[in-house]
Amino acid sequence: MSGATADTGPTFRLWPPVAVGAPLLIGLLLTWLVGGPWGPSRDASALGWVLLIVFAMWNGWALLTMRRHRTGLLPGEPSTTVLAVGPFARSRNPLYVGLLVASAGVALLAGSLWAVLALPVEWALLRWGAVLPEERYLSAKFGPEYADYRGRVRRWL
Repeated sequence: MSGATADTGPTFRLWPPVAVGAPLLIGLLLTWLVGGPWGPSRDASALGWVLLIVFAMWNGWALLTMRRHRTGLLPGEPSTTVLAVGPFARSRNPLYVGLLVASAGVALLAGSLWAVLALPVEWALLRWGAVLPEERYLSAKFGPEYADYRGRVRRWL
């Protein structure tokens, strides 16, 4: 045994899809149970579909970039490199930005004010549960290379 430990990736406090999905579902459930001040509309639905298309394109681009650079694709998988190209040149967390955009799209399609109001909770849970632990992991693993990247690229957008 060499004494080296295997890289198991970042340890999240809260898995990213849960951080976004749970508040979204609670908002949708509240709308179903108690209603809300507005319901589905043509304009909200159109914007919701646009946001879902943006999500698919943005996250697809991020996932293709990750695959091309042979780094972990799923939340919590080990990172093999600091990505600073494609969407990662614009956001240190493009997949999480995409999840928030998708959540907003679903909330608008459902005509759920409660789900729209859940977006700041989703953001806070993502930051606390995934982003901060991931940043600690990447800082420990990549040191100055990641520090330089953090200095050049914003956390969100």
